Amino acid sequence: MKELIDVFLDYLSVERGLSSNTITSYHRDLDFYTDFLDNRRPGSFNKASRNDITNFMFSQKDKGIAPNSIARRLAAIRMFHRFLVREKILKDDPTNLIESPKLWKKIPQTLSLAEVEKLITRPNIRNRQGMRDRAILETLYATGMRVSEAVNLKLDNVNLDIGFLRCIGKGNKERIIPLGRKALECIKRYLQAARPHLLDKKESDFLFLSRFGKKISRQSFWKIIKKYAREARINKSIKPHILRHSFATHLLERGADLRSVQELLGHSNISTTQIYTHVNKDRLKNIHRQFHPRP
Repeated sequence: MKELIDVFLDYLSVERGLSSNTITSYHRDLDFYTDFLDNRRPGSFNKASRNDITNFMFSQKDKGIAPNSIARRLAAIRMFHRFLVREKILKDDPTNLIESPKLWKKIPQTLSLAEVEKLITRPNIRNRQGMRDRAILETLYATGMRVSEAVNLKLDNVNLDIGFLRCIGKGNKERIIPLGRKALECIKRYLQAARPHLLDKKESDFLFLSRFGKKISRQSFWKIIKKYAREARINKSIKPHILRHSFATHLLERGADLRSVQELLGHSNISTTQIYTHVNKDRLKNIHRQFHPRP
């Protein structure tokens, strides 16, 4: 079974072009699924039924797994079974007619314009690490990039002359995103005064480097955001994508059309982008409640 999962994951990577993060998540989801089946009836995977898969989903719910995580696990299981049927390893697909759990769309946490300013200006640009951190925060807010996309930015992805960067997103989809003036200035300063010292005679194609001169990790990006949010005394739940959410929300609040924001964020489906219109509506309701004479 583990061998079949490995073959399936290779298929997702090579033929479907899914990101390494998605493949890692699917691998973990399928491990949970196969462990569940083995505990019920060892070696019974090729006889898995709709009832087995439904029971697995209920077991995940009983463990307190969030509905969106259960839905992703079902998606992994469904893709896996369809792959096995296509390869003639199994005759039937037991995931047919199984519905995904009903999901509610959570309104993402965002920062106000004042909070973004406090966060981004917190790094001390008089030292090299501060220059790098300021460039990172400015880039995330100027582009709305995912953290996983930003850590993989390479030098040749950024055109400082015309102020654009080339981003490789989910599914290896490429998009071109404009950089604002402030982000450009910070990147240039980082490239001139900080990055050469971080490299310390080593070589790297990646834009943002760790203090050891290697590609900075997603975990380090996350720590940078949390660190400066804490120092800026921003009393909100800080998540890795909070600047991405703030980017989209602030654009829509200032009149950007939904289709353009979808393009900038790299969403394949505009319904994913529409969540940010709910943020805007929520803000309008708060304003109405605060200022209307008869709220």
